[in-house]
Amino acid sequence: MNAASDAPALSIAITTGEPAGVGPELTAAALREAAARWPSARFTVLGDRDLLQERAGSAGALSATFPAAQVEIEHHALAVPSRPGKLDAANGRYVLGLLDAAIDGALAGRFDAIVTAPLQKSTINDAGVPFTGHTEYLAERTNTPRVVMMLAGTGPRPLRVALATTHLPLKCVSAALTVEGIVETLQIIDHDLRAHFGLPAPRILVTGLNPHAGENGYLGREEIDVIAPALERARSLGIDAPGPYPADTLFQPRYLKDADCVLAMFHDQGLPVLKFATFGEGINVTLGLPIIRTSVDHGTALDLAGTGRADAGSLIAAIDTAVSMARHRRAG
Repeated sequence: MNAASDAPALSIAITTGEPAGVGPELTAAALREAAARWPSARFTVLGDRDLLQERAGSAGALSATFPAAQVEIEHHALAVPSRPGKLDAANGRYVLGLLDAAIDGALAGRFDAIVTAPLQKSTINDAGVPFTGHTEYLAERTNTPRVVMMLAGTGPRPLRVALATTHLPLKCVSAALTVEGIVETLQIIDHDLRAHFGLPAPRILVTGLNPHAGENGYLGREEIDVIAPALERARSLGIDAPGPYPADTLFQPRYLKDADCVLAMFHDQGLPVLKFATFGEGINVTLGLPIIRTSVDHGTALDLAGTGRADAGSLIAAIDTAVSMARHRRAG
């Protein structure tokens, strides 16, 4: 993805995530690349300034590296000092506060997009705040009844995988699938691929739920009773959504070459394939929101925090995608 010199000025917020994880140091590394790629964009980093300076590698590294007109550090103080790899529930509300500030800024029009570094769900829950994940929290905070989690690779024809259900126990997936829900999910994917990714006629391949896509009902009836009727209704609305296909054979180049996205029925049906193909360069996008949000395809990597060995490739790709999506939205 290349930056265009005449790109309109955009404002991108970046939350630094769990302070004990790799988020702060990856943010510093990714910004060096992003500032060069997108000279007309302005980046606001939300986090503890001293923590960012420390994880950037040397005192003054942030202010010395980034033009003041392009990168702003919006200081949010840690509740307690943080050490790499050592979680502390006292900082759980700090992490959530960064996300709240980014969401509020985007809803108010201050930010054109937000990019989130990884957080640790357990830290927030241990701080006494029920928290399932970024995706669910963004939906709640923006009063969005349905959002779609999509992970994607990079390149001219990236692999994209969206999910009909997200962070659910496997035993709850079947009951969570409805005709209306799948249709709404496909409508969101179709709309956002057009509006934010510049795809004029998205083709969305849809998996079944059961092995062999139910094998004509012998291995389950969800394909017959729910998924197929949903696809028929979606196609009547002008959405190109063939399926349901067996998930164990769908992820082959000969099937994916003409596809813009795959809709999988549950988290671990589609994401292992995506992460195997793109890990370290993939991104997470929340579709259906009134704001643009992208993120990395990995977690807090506590074992790598503070070592200098963490790869910023996924965060760089998330920033690139956020800028590109914001440009498409503004142009539309």
